[in-house]
Amino acid sequence: MIFQDNVIKEYLKNVYFITGTPCGGKTTISRKLAQKHNLLVYDIDEQFANHRKISNSTFQPSMNMVFENADEFFGRTVEEYKKWLIDNTREQLDFVLLDLIRLSQNQTVLCDCHLTVEEAEKFTEASRIVFLIKDPSNLVDDYCNRPDHQGFSDFIKSTSDTEKAKATCNATLKSLNEKRCNDIKNSDYFWIERTPKSTVRETVEKVEQHFGFIKNDFNIDALEIKKVEKNTDLADKLICFVENFSWEDVKEHMLEMLRSWVFTDWETPFAAMVNGEIVGMVTIMKTDYYPISEICPWISSLFVSENHRGYRISKQLIDFANEYAKKYGFDRTYIPSEHIGLYEKYGYHYLKDIVNYGNGTDRLYVKETK
Repeated sequence: MIFQDNVIKEYLKNVYFITGTPCGGKTTISRKLAQKHNLLVYDIDEQFANHRKISNSTFQPSMNMVFENADEFFGRTVEEYKKWLIDNTREQLDFVLLDLIRLSQNQTVLCDCHLTVEEAEKFTEASRIVFLIKDPSNLVDDYCNRPDHQGFSDFIKSTSDTEKAKATCNATLKSLNEKRCNDIKNSDYFWIERTPKSTVRETVEKVEQHFGFIKNDFNIDALEIKKVEKNTDLADKLICFVENFSWEDVKEHMLEMLRSWVFTDWETPFAAMVNGEIVGMVTIMKTDYYPISEICPWISSLFVSENHRGYRISKQLIDFANEYAKKYGFDRTYIPSEHIGLYEKYGYHYLKDIVNYGNGTDRLYVKETK
């Protein structure tokens, strides 16, 4: 039997999904929220053993794989380990969805899970999901040091070569979650990246505001987008906004651009504002991180603050930049990306592969402005 996505969404309207990547804080935040708002937590990892009992090796082969010991488990290649994890999650998903439909008919449920961006689009609305992420490098020690993961810690330590087992596990998790992190950051979904400065209290507040457990004054109708001019109060506000945003990969570069004001001619940053507060930004530039002088203009440095994701502010920033480009006589704009299926939602289409200054390959997307 096949259920259409709209049917599943309707039956899961009382479910709020807390998902993301390992060590992003899913378990901690879901428990804190549940305790604070008297909600039921459904942890799919805790349910795996129950689901495995009612699974079938014909239909759920990965869930039913048996390993003789830890050496056999961690002795697989990274690709074998990665495929097993993906297949396990996919096979368990049917059980999870049916459980959630049953549990959420008369109560609100917080689901601690592993949904991807693509799955989120199928099963829920942007206002009912948050992605909590962490840099996927060297996750195993963080994972093993948690009291609720003592069983996994003991298991990996039982191998004949623990360091090799950890290295395999780390490589697998990085390979599996690196693209997921990028997909999440480049989506319209609400996401929070865990850093050494993150606190549980601040993260809980951001998530409960996004879910509407605590109402804020945000009104999408109050959104306005402004061009930022040099040596203005708005330019100072934008610098402060960048100083405090969570996109660590581009923060220093963006601050240098704003402080030295490298924008010439028609180049400019734009700020998305609500009630005088900057909630997002984007730039339009002659060049980007690619040695391709013949392509212009580039839409770059797109960022929306965590508390205001899920309202399609990214789309409005891109649309505004495109209208601006049109006024200056440009009949198209370009956006580079590693991802497939993101900027197509904004009217862009794939043009070709391009090489950046780090010799990495990205996809170049283009949109006609006329």
